[in-house]
Amino acid sequence: MSTDTAPSGLLQLIWLASPALPIGGFSYSEGLEAAIEQGLVHHEQSATDWVVDQLHLTQSRGDMAAMAQAIPAWQRMDTSRLQALNDWVMATRETAEMRLQAEQMGRSLLDWLRNLQQASDAQLSCCAQLPPTYPLAMALALSLAQTPLDQALQACAFGWAENMTQAALKAVPLGQSAGQRMLARLAREIPLAVQTAMQTKDEDRQAFNPMLAILSARHETQYSRIFRS
Repeated sequence: MSTDTAPSGLLQLIWLASPALPIGGFSYSEGLEAAIEQGLVHHEQSATDWVVDQLHLTQSRGDMAAMAQAIPAWQRMDTSRLQALNDWVMATRETAEMRLQAEQMGRSLLDWLRNLQQASDAQLSCCAQLPPTYPLAMALALSLAQTPLDQALQACAFGWAENMTQAALKAVPLGQSAGQRMLARLAREIPLAVQTAMQTKDEDRQAFNPMLAILSARHETQYSRIFRS
């Protein structure tokens, strides 16, 4: 039996968290590949610790905190607030490849939203004019699901965790069982990261992680690599 009703909020969150979302997230390791090259990550435990630290040090206090503020801003179409958050995201990109990732994934997610005709013309126009970074475009997509904020952020965080785990499986490399143990650890850590993101105010939001920036800069000229970051 066919139906024209929209997917439920839960299904929309699962969709947005899927690695199959065509925005290119699978092609980035967010510094992990450079950390492997430098010998900082070399087995399951070190890979798990690295990704968990990144979840708490950069994601929860930076991009996830921005999304926690952008989701309600999209729902009330507060364009000045959205522009300020987008500008902040761009200012925190310390290397060329970090900026490339934010811009490319933002454009791709905006194209996805246009293709599915889920967002209003006003929302799409506003997003295009920012121009969109990934956190702001994802916040728009999450806002359309009309789910509780913590659930929306958990779905986004788990999608990020899956991409990072897949990067570790390919680059360390690790086996599938190790990958599942990584995801199990991340699933336990994500609720705390989400709470941090929701409680972070403008003056506390930050993406200060010097080692990650250094590794990202080194990765730009790394001789052999399989990821774009």
